[in-house]
Amino acid sequence: MKPLTVCIQLCAVVVVLGLSYYLGRPLYYDSLVKSQDAASQSIAGLLSDARLGRKGGGVPPGDVVSEIQKQPGEETGTKNDRAGQQSKPGENGESHFGSYSVLRQPIWTVPPVGSEMPPLEAFALTKEMIEFRAKKKAIAVTFANYAFMDFVTNWVRHLTDFEVTNILVGAMDTKILEALFWKGVPVFDMRSGMETIDVGWGTPKFHKMGREKVILINAFLAEGYEILMCDTDVVFLQDPFPYFERFPDADILTSSDEVVNSVEDDKLENWEKSWGAYNIGIFFWRPTAVAKELAKEWLQLLHSDDLIWDQNGFNDLARNKTGPSVGEDGLFWAYRHNLKMGILPVSLFCSGHTYFIQELYKKLDLVPYAVHTTFQFGGTEGKRHRLREAKLFYDPPEYFDTPGGYIKFKTFIPPSLLFGGQHTVQSHFDLVNFQLIQIRTALAVASALNRTLIMPHVWGRFDRIWYGHPGKLVGTKTSQPLLVPLDHVFEVNRMVDVLPEAEFGPQIGIREYSFLDNPLLDNKVKKSVLKVKFCNRTSTDCSPTNKASSGVFKLPKNSTDEELTANLELFNKYKILEFTTATDVFGGFTDTERANKFKRRIKSYTGIWCCVMDKIPGHIWYDIYWDQKPNWKPLPPATRADDHQPD
Repeated sequence: MKPLTVCIQLCAVVVVLGLSYYLGRPLYYDSLVKSQDAASQSIAGLLSDARLGRKGGGVPPGDVVSEIQKQPGEETGTKNDRAGQQSKPGENGESHFGSYSVLRQPIWTVPPVGSEMPPLEAFALTKEMIEFRAKKKAIAVTFANYAFMDFVTNWVRHLTDFEVTNILVGAMDTKILEALFWKGVPVFDMRSGMETIDVGWGTPKFHKMGREKVILINAFLAEGYEILMCDTDVVFLQDPFPYFERFPDADILTSSDEVVNSVEDDKLENWEKSWGAYNIGIFFWRPTAVAKELAKEWLQLLHSDDLIWDQNGFNDLARNKTGPSVGEDGLFWAYRHNLKMGILPVSLFCSGHTYFIQELYKKLDLVPYAVHTTFQFGGTEGKRHRLREAKLFYDPPEYFDTPGGYIKFKTFIPPSLLFGGQHTVQSHFDLVNFQLIQIRTALAVASALNRTLIMPHVWGRFDRIWYGHPGKLVGTKTSQPLLVPLDHVFEVNRMVDVLPEAEFGPQIGIREYSFLDNPLLDNKVKKSVLKVKFCNRTSTDCSPTNKASSGVFKLPKNSTDEELTANLELFNKYKILEFTTATDVFGGFTDTERANKFKRRIKSYTGIWCCVMDKIPGHIWYDIYWDQKPNWKPLPPATRADDHQPD
């Protein structure tokens, strides 16, 4: 055997071993080593052969994913405690997917009463499964672990709202696989070994999830299918496939982190003016030879270095030798001048900035196709709250009927704080701080009455980003002042976290400012409202009674927690208490320990504004008790030691 041939084959073995190490399971490289053409086989080919049962290795077609997924030493036919008893692959000449009619039902068709969970191998990703769900050889795919179950169902629900049914969801753990099956969502088993919890952005497990995405892209392309690969925090607002069909020559269409639009209609972005990173949370691939080559090299690159973020790896490859334009429709050459790419318009395939902050689609009078909850600051909870604020999240019925009911406050902002003078750091904090005092009151009253607080709108004069800027990002269409998402000012993840009551007092539930406008909220709840007005204690008509007049109840200003509880106890039947003001409402907690716990809790709620230009650190902490600190000023921390939430 020629030395060169031996060298090439050894390299192929190393690649396969690398994949085996990453996936934690064998990839049947023995059969590949024995094959004379293994040396020239692509990684995409290896994935396809291993997962979909082609070319040797002794694995029956239709169930190869299950074979890959077995841990070393695990026997075929081992009982799976959660997903039923495994059976022999390929019985009666059929794949497991084809053997179970319950897996071939329309989306959202719940398995009949008395149904049993099919064996795990029935959920193996096979060509038959893809073919059954695909339309026009195209498929929309996302994947997740159980921590993102509600995001997955939200993703599927919005697509099916527009009659998009060519959908498959990859399950990274058995818990989400079972949950999706019982909801009637088409699901395949990835068996990635991922935990069921939120792994957190940037962590090693986060990077592992990114590599799973690239593995899936290789697998679907290898079988000849167009794939719309999405993150689970994407929401579709109309069917995107007709848009992709407008560009039949494109190998890849990708979304972008660019915040400045280069077009004002529904054309692709001008690639020479769109400099933001290609965002792989929404992107569409066609199974062309060059797209497969890029997918293969992308996977190789990620396996060469565990620290490479999947999106950075894609950008590095795709941006290598770009241009010139391809025709007049916005496509351009990328990936060493070999691949035809297009950048999806940021006004239609929106980032968290172009949708929530700029509301670019409104200003251009366009109907967006999708929004991806990027450019936010509250982790997973921040994403969820953003979508809820926009009424784009399908919550379960219990979210809209909380025990104890809700409380809402009408806040007041002087026009001068919104529009007076220049937009500066000082004027921004003057505006936000004025609202923080009222929100502090609202949180206290909600805590005292054990009701869930419908958060007020929060207005700001400055945008927020991760680096210094002059108030809004240059070139963007951001309005000033602007209605800011809650995560611009508050640590949403902290607000919803279950903190120990012994230290922080009772949990305070919150809902988004748009909660009462949500069409999923029952009209019975919307109509069950008692308005609460406040009057001067010395006024003759300000004595609390046990009756409300025309749905309005009067209370003395600055009532203590005990007074509020005693006077409103008879009105617990109302789902919503609507306070007509948040000023001069609360007189404090009568119990000092309770007051201290409340203060300890909400001091941890506020976040930062970022950032002052040309200063490190340049962020400034919001302080919900700023008014109780003489000479408080909005300044960045003087030293690293000062960089913490306010005391």
